[in-house]
Parts: sequence; C-alpha cells; structure tokens
Amino acid sequence: MRKDQIYLHNYINGTLRKPADDQWIDVIDPSRNETFAYVARSQKEDIEDAISSAKDAFEGWADLGATKRSAIMMKIAELIDERSEILVAAESLDNGKPIKLARHVDIPRASANIRFFANAVLQFHGAQYPMDDGSINYTVHDPLGVVSCISPWNLPLYLFTWKIAPAIAAGNTVVAKPSEVTPYTAYLFSQICIDAGLPPGVLNIVHGYGHEVGEPMTTHPDVKAISFTGSTMTGGIIAQNAAKHFKKISLEMGGKNPNIIFADCDYDEMLKTTLNSSFSNQGEICLCGSRILVEQSIYDRFISDFVGKTKKMKVGPPTDGDTRVGAIVSELHYNKILSYIALAKEEGGTIEVGGQAPKMPEPYHNGFFIEPTIITGLTHECRTNQEEIFGPVVTVQAFSSEEEALALANDSKYGLSATVWTENIHRAHRFSRKLESGIVWVNTWLKRDLRTPFGGIKQSGVGREGGMDALHFFTEVKNICIQIR
Repeated sequence: MRKDQIYLHNYINGTLRKPADDQWIDVIDPSRNETFAYVARSQKEDIEDAISSAKDAFEGWADLGATKRSAIMMKIAELIDERSEILVAAESLDNGKPIKLARHVDIPRASANIRFFANAVLQFHGAQYPMDDGSINYTVHDPLGVVSCISPWNLPLYLFTWKIAPAIAAGNTVVAKPSEVTPYTAYLFSQICIDAGLPPGVLNIVHGYGHEVGEPMTTHPDVKAISFTGSTMTGGIIAQNAAKHFKKISLEMGGKNPNIIFADCDYDEMLKTTLNSSFSNQGEICLCGSRILVEQSIYDRFISDFVGKTKKMKVGPPTDGDTRVGAIVSELHYNKILSYIALAKEEGGTIEVGGQAPKMPEPYHNGFFIEPTIITGLTHECRTNQEEIFGPVVTVQAFSSEEEALALANDSKYGLSATVWTENIHRAHRFSRKLESGIVWVNTWLKRDLRTPFGGIKQSGVGREGGMDALHFFTEVKNICIQIR
C-alpha cells in the first residue's frame, strides 16, 4: 500500500479493515479512464468474518427495540445530509454521472431511504384475530437474523441504502456488498455509520468481485435472506443457490421498458419527460424507457422533435453543471453499449442521432463517453429490441392501434416498468391493467412514493421492495394463539 493513494477498506465489526490477503482492485474514474483509488478485494475469509460479526451482533440489535434503532438510523441520515457535498463529488467521480444528478437525486434519496424506514418501523405492527370462545390470535414480525444485501453500480448509494435501511430497521444484521466498480460512497457510508454510533457488527460492508464473494454471501448457512439488484444472469445464479438452502430472496433485475405514447397525450410534457426517461444517468437506470412506441399519426412529428432536442443535450465532464450525459460507468460497459449500436445497424436500424463516441478535450479524451442515440427501422423481435442495453440508446417504433401497442409493449421477457402517455382516463386505466409490468407510470416517469411496492415480473425480478413490503421481507411473521379460560 502507498500512503499517497486512497484505499477503500472493508467495514467489519465496526472497524475499517484491509482485506485478509491484502489484495486490491483499481477504482477507475470513467470520465478520464484513470485509477483514483483502490478497493478491497475480499475473499471467503473476509465474508466469513463479516457474517460471524453480524451473527454475534444480532441478538443485541434485535433486542434494542425499534425506537432506539430508529434513533440511530436518524443520526445516520443526518450525517448523510451534513456530508452531502462530499458524497455528491464521490458519486460523480466514481460513477461518471453528472454532478447535478448526484446532487439532486442520488444523495438526497440515500438519506430519505434511511429516514423513511427509521419512521416506518415505528408503524410496523402485527394483527389480532379474536375467536368466538374468547381466545385470541395475534401476529408478531420477528427479524430473520443475518441477511445479505448486494447492490449495483448505477445508483450506488441510493440503492445501497434502499436495501440496508429496511433490513436494519427491522432488527436484522447485514453483510452488504456494493459494486466493485463504484465502491466509494459505500466506503464513506461506513465512516458515517461509525460516527453515528451504529453498534459494531450490525452492518458489515465487504468489497470485492461478485464471483469471489457472492457465493459465500449467498450460501452461508447463517445467512437467512438475500436482497439483490443486478443482472438477470447473476440473479438466476443467486436464486439457484438460495433454493438449495431455502433462503428468502428478493431479486430486482433487468428491464426493457416500453414508453407508450398515444396521440392524445400532453405532447410538450411527454417530450420533455421522454428525454429524461431515455437518457438520464446515461440510460443506466433499470427504469429507463428504452423502447419508445409512438402512435402512427404523430410518429413523424415526434421523431423530428425528439431528434432535435436530443442533439442539444450536452455530453460532457460530469463536473460541468450543464452536462446532461456524463461518462459510461466502465470500459467493459462502454464496449457493450457500442457493440449494441453496431448490432442495430446490422439488423437494419437507422441511427437518427448519436451512435458515436464523441471526441472529448483533455483530460477527458480517454474517458468513456457515448452520444445519446435514437434508432428507428427495427422490428420488435430483433435483439436490439429484446435485450437490455442499459445505456443512452433507445429505439422508436410506430403503432396503429391500442391492441398493437399492447402487443408490442408486452413482447419482452422482462416486465419491470412501463410508461403510458394519454389524456384518455379510460384508456389509462384499461391499458395499465393489461401491461405486463410491475410498475406503470401514466403521464409521468420515475415518480416514487417510498410507501409503494417496487419490483418487476417475468425475468425482471422476484418479490417487492419498498414500504411495508420491504419490512415484511426482512421479517418472519409468527402467529401466537392464546387460549382464554
């Protein structure tokens, strides 16, 4: 280890620790393609240490009671707010996202997640069922014990806290793994937990490659449940591992979300929102509407206006206040996105705008930037329209009837979210009910109430996160029947 470099340690049993074998992974600034830190490359020994610490801490944390747990969580939320600018800068540097986005979405949402579940657990209760003979049944929700939380790289602290908060609020102890691609804010969060007085072992953050630490995190007999957000392929592996040991799982995976635009929509509002739902966070949001379906009568107008506005979106350094599209998170993902653009051309698609890696000035000339890209002329069954790209790339297709729109929208192995644009209230209800999606937004996008369930169907996921659904997942309900004499 060099003293002049940033090293992101594991957080185990309340202390920051280097990995057992002292191995490290380069952390890359994607806007410059330069190493700016090193993160722990953990192995099975580190995971076992973290699980043991969590197991030892469980009884004391569960017995502490919801009120005291809530108070500690509120202190964590306060410290996130106090250190928000440090976290904003770290998130933008680590992920490549525009700093404006991190400031207005990622970091505020992280503290909101903690605060929401700190309050929600105080309202979480069981039910009573009196019987005719005077006996009574009542239910309690007991924490599970040690749980594993695995979060992705696209919204690093936002989704990290989304999983951890309900788990610890309910009285569990946690072993958490952030993505090795974007570990910086998780490391800063571990420092916040220390300063907030979170008891040792309640939360353990272990960094490293998924293929090296994922198996011990998901198969260890002391781990009672697994909450995962990431790729469908990895989710399938976790589901197989969990099934062998009868563990509870919550999986939030891929999406290929339709954005359905009817001619009777509020056109200006639709166009403004569609720019965001297509290209926010470089399209690296599982909820982005990557398949745009437009009613034939307004198709030409939409293409002209959408292309025109997309051309004006600034692709630039994440630290610039007017940047709309920042850097792609990694070289591996950058190459994947470019390969799909090339595939779209092979499949007969027309690149209406974008499709290139723009030339950037120094010191960003080696960074991973891709122009926001609009593709037309593809059939709905082609790979470009069926496989998740997860970048600033959308396709546009026309439809002539509500029935055709529904068939196109549902023609996917995924079913995470959908967006519908119409001023016809009857169509809004009718069409939304028939969409094969866990979430449907009508005349809006990404509007989230933390009380509502979040998750998908088909290959987009298993289970629901958010609100009381999350607290139910991280607890086991027990019925107690008292005979009255």
